Amino acid sequence: MEARLNLFDNEIATKFAKRFLNAGLVIDESPLPKATQELVKIRASQINGCGLCTDMHTKEAAAAGETPVRLNLVAAWREATVFTEAERAALALTEEGTRIADIHHGVSDETWSQVREHYDDDQLAALVSLVALINAANRLNVIVRNPAGSYEPGMFASMTS
Repeated sequence: MEARLNLFDNEIATKFAKRFLNAGLVIDESPLPKATQELVKIRASQINGCGLCTDMHTKEAAAAGETPVRLNLVAAWREATVFTEAERAALALTEEGTRIADIHHGVSDETWSQVREHYDDDQLAALVSLVALINAANRLNVIVRNPAGSYEPGMFASMTS
């Protein structure tokens, strides 16, 4: 499989990617737990069918010490006992925020209440921003059909400089 457009070899796309990745640094440096960040990225990417992002974030999570059991159960998090209540609230927000067009009310008051129980304003700001950012990344990659499977942890770290 070959991408329709090589976003990594196009001047405009490369400029955009650097700015996009730099925006992600704000979230990376936030008090939102790193494990939660990766779970959110994985779940949104699964929903959106973004192979590249699913590949990237499962590998990044594994490299950071995430367990195979948790990684394998992200798609079935509601039925899994390996996630904390805070992580479950973040995953619920991720699903509703990702499927926003499918739900007439967007994120439900119940889900919002659950995330408010577990996250302070700074963490919540990072979480909401992360859901928006990963959905944008998924859309870029799905549109151009970027293939998955060859990502190596830390591969894009040099692009943020």
